Amino acid sequence: MIAVSTFRGKKVALFGLGGSGLATAQALVAGGAEVTAWDDNPDSVAKAGEAGVPTANLHGIDWRAFAAFVLSPGVPLTHPKPHWTVDLAHAAGVEIIGDVELFVRERRAQAPDAPFIAITGTNGKSTTTALIAHILRESGRDTQLGGNIGTAVLTLESPKAGRFYVVECSSYQIDLAPTLNPTAGILLNLTPDHLDRHGTMQHYADIKERLVAGSGTAIVGVDDSFCALIADRVERAGTKVVRISRRHVLADGIYAEGSRVLEAHGGTSRLFVDLDGIQTLRGGHNAQNAAAAIAACLAVDVSEDEIRQGLKSFPGLKHRMQPVGRKGAVVFVNDSKATNADAAAPALSSYERIYWIAGGLPKEGGITSLSPFFPKIVKAYLIGEAAPAFAATLGEAVPFEISGTLEKAVAHAAADAEHDDKGASAVMLSPACASFDQYKNFEIRGDAFVTHVKALQGVTMLI
Repeated sequence: MIAVSTFRGKKVALFGLGGSGLATAQALVAGGAEVTAWDDNPDSVAKAGEAGVPTANLHGIDWRAFAAFVLSPGVPLTHPKPHWTVDLAHAAGVEIIGDVELFVRERRAQAPDAPFIAITGTNGKSTTTALIAHILRESGRDTQLGGNIGTAVLTLESPKAGRFYVVECSSYQIDLAPTLNPTAGILLNLTPDHLDRHGTMQHYADIKERLVAGSGTAIVGVDDSFCALIADRVERAGTKVVRISRRHVLADGIYAEGSRVLEAHGGTSRLFVDLDGIQTLRGGHNAQNAAAAIAACLAVDVSEDEIRQGLKSFPGLKHRMQPVGRKGAVVFVNDSKATNADAAAPALSSYERIYWIAGGLPKEGGITSLSPFFPKIVKAYLIGEAAPAFAATLGEAVPFEISGTLEKAVAHAAADAEHDDKGASAVMLSPACASFDQYKNFEIRGDAFVTHVKALQGVTMLI
């Protein structure tokens, strides 16, 4: 745990006592802050009290006495409307921050030169985060991995010289981290997402821009117009920018041509690495992820050979284009982390004959944007609330059935794929939806997929 000493002896209010919120409260208490914590869920309040965190209803406190208000990133800051605690903090002029900001201040106080890589983007950030941490660990560096990837940042070990931090940042976390200043900051891409919490695409982009604007080296994917403009603005402001691309040849930066990743300076390019044969980095999207990881590792003085070795040994990210089983020419792929259409596109682009399991809690836009991949889909198996809408989109372009449940979808897709005599195929869970209609989160959904695959006769599990 990182004991947050920067608020020692000061009063701090905190709202949100879920997993990361409770960890944040405990880190503040351990550092000597006078914490008053609360949550709308009585069970969370009781659990915090049992863990030694002082609790009190924030409706009844004198907000003017507090040095800061720490808000869980899952609680609305601006849209669709500010949480009631936000209104009270604003009225009293109390600064509103989150756990990543506490980490940033602690690093600045304890070990400002400790290398810190922060990663954001609509899609690909978890794979890129895991890949960077893997390269650093394989090279023998003391590496701490956390943030939005699933490990609360304040549960990591305390900053010290030579300790590397790799932190995935959601837009919610960036919005609550006003002094975010990574050694290397990565913005992979921007497509519409979480607009219910940010109001407009421009506001969403503005928040993401903050991460690279405060970086020592800004690494920006320039394949969408929002990010291309951000790269230009950040560079004009005096920050070193490394552009990355999977679609364009760059005069300066790191770009992909198929499986080949090239580094360019002054219009001259050289091959850095060929990803062909690295199954966990299959597809153009992973070439972009690798380009970002290469740029970040170079920025913190990892050698080229160390980077190449780390890329080759990357085990992949659980629930993201993860091959989990095989039966004959059929591979079973867990892509449960694909919770919107854009996130599902990489997996659909990486296989030629797909028995596609899709559906769940639908997001804005549905799956219309995936129509270029429909010719690859032999049949679709639709589950959850989105099934009728997805069926309407597929229409006569793709054969489909409304399976209803994931268990039925796996069984039916596996049976159909087994009788496919036209070559290798993939039974793929890539839902293009949130999980919340049937599962608590995408991890549980992915684990359920693996369980159903294990139950099939004759499947050799790969995990």
